[in-house]
Formats: sequence, structure tokens, C-alpha cells
Amino acid sequence: MITGELKSKIDRLWDAFWSGGISNPLEVIEQITYLMFLRRLEDIQTRKERQALRSGREPVSPIYTKDTNVLRWAEIKELSADDMFTRVRDGVFPWLRGLGGDDSTYAHHMKDARFTIPTANLLTKAVDLLDDIPLGEGDTKGDLYEYMLSKIATAGQNGQFRTPRHIIQLMVEMMNPGPDDDICDPACGTAGFLVSAAEYVQREHGDALMDATRQMHFHASMFHGFDFDSTMLRIASMNMLLHGIEQPDIRYRDSLAENVADEAEQYSLILANPPFAGSLDYETTAKDLQQIVKTKKTELLFLALFLRLLRPGGRAAVIVPEGVLFGSSKAHKGIRQLLVEDQKLDAVVKLPSGVFKPYAGVSTAILVFTKTNSGGTDHVWFYDMTADGFSLDDKRTPLLAEAQLGPNPSTPLTEADHTRNNLPDILARWNRRDGSERQRARTEQSFCVPKQDIAEQGYDLSINRYKEIVHEDIEYRPPLEIIEDLEVLEAEIQQGMSELKGLLK
Repeated sequence: MITGELKSKIDRLWDAFWSGGISNPLEVIEQITYLMFLRRLEDIQTRKERQALRSGREPVSPIYTKDTNVLRWAEIKELSADDMFTRVRDGVFPWLRGLGGDDSTYAHHMKDARFTIPTANLLTKAVDLLDDIPLGEGDTKGDLYEYMLSKIATAGQNGQFRTPRHIIQLMVEMMNPGPDDDICDPACGTAGFLVSAAEYVQREHGDALMDATRQMHFHASMFHGFDFDSTMLRIASMNMLLHGIEQPDIRYRDSLAENVADEAEQYSLILANPPFAGSLDYETTAKDLQQIVKTKKTELLFLALFLRLLRPGGRAAVIVPEGVLFGSSKAHKGIRQLLVEDQKLDAVVKLPSGVFKPYAGVSTAILVFTKTNSGGTDHVWFYDMTADGFSLDDKRTPLLAEAQLGPNPSTPLTEADHTRNNLPDILARWNRRDGSERQRARTEQSFCVPKQDIAEQGYDLSINRYKEIVHEDIEYRPPLEIIEDLEVLEAEIQQGMSELKGLLK
């Protein structure tokens, strides 16, 4: 976790960008990303030179040559403000755009890099700050980037790119990714789901990753992310890089507009919160998705996409707008019936409408399902989340201490704490969904519903369709008693008024 001092530095740098004329937070992150990448290249080159010095040979695949050494971070940071600005603008960025020395997806996305920092003074501030940060430490650089990405949430329309980190962590914990999984987010944004999955695998399966084959899989073929925004791709690639994944598959792809035949059944796990823009034209929608569900609604097309991308036995945890659960159109009913009857629908977790504030108040839910192509739905587990640890207004203020937030708090929660943070309870009850959860009454916060009941309700998946309300027995007093009490009260009020008038005289 980064310190308050480092957060303050980032805040000051952020304000400097803002006052310098760059108000788009994505552009701010992008420019800082370029500088962090340049700093990383310096670290890689230094490591290569040290290895060469020990072996008495020339560096293997050096990033810099004698002609380009002047573009290194170590050289640039020693220059005066004006000279630094000129060299970065006229030397470093043209060189970065043609860089082929680092065979990473980030290097691939750098071909469109633009230098937009407006002043030499602002560039100097940024370089000085990044030079002080120990980017060689995985936790520090990853947390630094997460903190910068969190600022997107305050950016109005740009907030759509960021799913709250604790919601991502909950979904990853529920899916329990392993070292042999192939994980995909077809609308990856800043790669929050992929980063969280990588952290989980490193934490829970560290021993398995000691195997050379699995380690290579982790770094080069486990994580796959698609997006059609080049800025997002650059940010996502750098986010993965700073969290220790050297070769993530981060690619440009309009997931709904392109045929996914070459990607069909390639992945064992999908984690996603795709943007739901409304409707697309039939002409621009991939025909193979239309074969699964005939619709122009993006939220339904993404579900069709997930089913196409998953291999049999593959799992998915995805966020959908609540309308998917109860929409009455033929396409809505068809996709729900497909999940229940032809696949295995595991769970529906209803999220409170304030989870995505301040930039959206839409009601959403997490759908968890397994692709089987042969059915398998027995019971569907429902959970009505009412609190995620933060206020559900635009401020999203933490309601508990930091140690009590998230799905795995380091400090146990009391019953009162649970009313402010349901995530640990969700995770615990999810793991008991095939056991004691089957016995829970439908008046509880979580319960299971047999497939037959869901089919009889037209495959409606809204929790309120099945949740039962507890009606308390209220004892009513006879009307004559209430009238008598009111007469006594009226008399007491009149007496009090008389006494008050006497005192005022």
C-alpha cells in the first residue's frame, strides 16, 4: 500500500497537470504511463548491463545503443528543464513509437504514443516524482498505478471504465482462478479484472508458479484483454506490466462487431463488466453472436459473446444491468432460458444501485455461470447485497475501517459491521451454496431456488420474484381506547395552556 506522502505527491502532480491544461484524467494517466515505461526501460537496460559485466560479454538484446543512450532515463533526468523537454519531445517519443527492443504488448501499443505535456516545468515535476518512487518493488508500482486509476472514478463519463476494486476482488475470489486457467476480459478497460486475477493466482498458487511451464503460461498466455480504445489498451498493458505480468495478451478488438470464430472456446474463465451502450445496428454486429441471440441490445450480445468464448467447463462472473434479469422481450427471455436450460447458471448476486456512483446509479447484478452445452442447472443461488462497505451516495465514503473492507477483511466483522459490508458474507455463503444454503428460507438475504421454480416464472432472475417478505403480527388497540386516550391528552394540553397563560400574566 502506498503511503500518504506518496499519495500527496501524486495529488500535487495531478493538480499540476490540471492547471497545466490537461484536464482529461485518461490523458494524465497516459502521459505518466509513458514516463513510467521509460523509467522501466532504464531498469531493464541496467539489469542487462550488470549481467553482461558479470559474464564478460556484451549485453544481450540491449534496448539502448551508443546512439540512443542519450534518450535513457538516467541521462534525461540530469538535464535542465528546457533541455529535458526538447529531448523528450523531439528524441524520446519518436524513438518510443518505433521501439522494437521490448517485445511486449505495451511496446506494440506505443506506436501511437503522443507527447502532450505542455510545459518544461510540468515535465520536470513528473520526472522528479517518478525518480523518487521505488518502481522496482512490485507492490509499490502496482499500488501507485491503482491509485492513479482510482482518480478516473471522479471523472464523470470516464468513470465507466472503472469497476470498484472490492467488487472485482469479490468476483475473483468467487471464481478462484488457478495456475492453469486461461482468463479473458473482452472489454478490459484498464485491466482491473485481469490484474486482480493475477494477484490472486500469485497469492494462492505461488508454489505452482515455481514450475517453469506454468510460470511461462502466467507471464505470456494466461491473461487476455480486448478493447477498442487505444488509450485504454496502453493503460491496461502498463497496469499489467506494473503488476508483474510481462507479456499479457492485450489487443485491439471490437468484441461485438467482429467475428469471434478464431477465439471460440479458447478460455476457461471470463471476468468482465462490459459497457452497455444500448443498441447496435444489426449490420455492425457479429453474425455469429446473432446466431446465439437475435437482438441489438449490447447487454445480451455480450452474454452471447461470453458463451461463445468459453470452452466447455469454463466459468464466468460478469456484471449485467438489472434489466437482463427480468426483461420481457423475446431476446431477454431467450438468453435467460439458454443459461438455465442449456448451460449451468450458478448464481445471481444483486448489487445495490449506488455501487457505481458517482458516475452511474444504474442497478446491476453479478451473473455466475458455467458453460456446459448440456444443461446442469439444479438450484440457482441468490444473494441480495445491500451494503458493500461504502456509502451508496456520490461520495462513496468508507463505512468501516480499512481492515474491515473488501471480501477478505483482516479484522473480523461483527453483526453490526455486516450491515455495512456484505462482501465477506457473500463469499462465505457462496462456498456453502451446495450445502447449508439449500436450507435457507426465502426470507433470508441469500437462498437457493430450484430450476423448476425459475422455469415456471418464465426464467425471471430478479431476486424479488422469489424473495418472501416477513410480515410481523401487529396488535391493534380497540378504537374506543384510542379515542379515550386522545380525550385525556386533549384535556392535559388545555390545562397546560391555561397554566402557561396564567404565568404570562
